[in-house]
Amino acid sequence: QVRLVESGGGNVQAGESMRLSCAAPNTPFRDNHMGWYRQAPGQQRDLVAHITSDGTTTYTDSVKGRFTISRDNAKRTAYLQMNSLKPEDTAVYYCHAEVLMPFDKRRNYWGQGTQVTVSS
Repeated sequence: QVRLVESGGGNVQAGESMRLSCAAPNTPFRDNHMGWYRQAPGQQRDLVAHITSDGTTTYTDSVKGRFTISRDNAKRTAYLQMNSLKPEDTAVYYCHAEVLMPFDKRRNYWGQGTQVTVSS
């Protein structure tokens, strides 16, 4: 069974940095597309950053230049480095994996979520 394990959330002041990690130990990982989503109270869950199996990255406009998504295939872990954090970045952050299945299908999996709170 696929399990995504997130870590690294917490409380920070505006302008500070934080790194989130998402381990996927029981997946092929190298072939996964990985993403980070966030959901603020009363809001929908939105994509923050995405990295494909070949390393292509995309970001939502509000985090471009501040956040960096990366992956370490040897550690089967994806990361979200968040710099210059703002109060509006406060949300529960979820790791998402698109795991390659037989016949080139992909199945979606979610982490448990980790709270990020940025104080002004």
